[in-house]
Amino acid sequence: MRKVIIAGNWKMNKTTTEAIELANGLKRELYKIDDIGIVICPPFTAIDEVAEVVYESNIGLGAQNIHWEDAGAFTGEVSAPMIKELGCVYVILGHSERRQYFHETNETVDKKLKSALKHGLTPIVCVGESLEEREGGRTFDVIRDHVTNSLEGLTPEDAKKIIIAYEPVWAIGTGKTATPEQAQEVHAFIRGLLTELFGRETAEEITIQYGGSVKPGNIVELINQKDIDGALVGGASLDVKSFSEIVKNCSRKGA
Repeated sequence: MRKVIIAGNWKMNKTTTEAIELANGLKRELYKIDDIGIVICPPFTAIDEVAEVVYESNIGLGAQNIHWEDAGAFTGEVSAPMIKELGCVYVILGHSERRQYFHETNETVDKKLKSALKHGLTPIVCVGESLEEREGGRTFDVIRDHVTNSLEGLTPEDAKKIIIAYEPVWAIGTGKTATPEQAQEVHAFIRGLLTELFGRETAEEITIQYGGSVKPGNIVELINQKDIDGALVGGASLDVKSFSEIVKNCSRKGA
């Protein structure tokens, strides 16, 4: 049975003071939840302080990106050993905003993924199509490209240690959400690709999250789909009430 994992991607939001306040609020609201994986990914500047807040709690800590090298002359970059030392367990890789604004490719995502695994981090690997690609009937071509080339060279044992996040780019921050049926169709396709790459047993163990304007009001319908195992939440993760409701709505202990 795959565990549902709800991760909050805070993006470039929250000063350190604000991040501490948000993390404390989530810890107070969610301390009873033990059947849902909870992850928060603050900006780099707040990771150390947020780590202190969530230490030995039921909330896991993640970063929003890493470089593929452990160290070197890469001004402005952060490596896997650096975030791991601060207490990170997860790292988001290949988010559509990284691909769009910072020209990340499947090749660089694959290199970062291998670095994350080498250092015992759990990568959340993002894949997804743009509105133009969806309207052009290329959704499955794009997903196949992202999945197969971002995970190139992984063994089945490696693959069991990753999370995939399907994020239709047209639904990120737009208020639009893929219908549960649309999302399930792509999640099932991803599960099929993972089966081709790593075998059915491994594919059935891999968590596939949905991301794209996830809210308390739509998470239950999404999570009830066969191949949707959680969510990567953007805007709604910046508010204690909304993120807590999303987690609680997925949990048998939500009341």
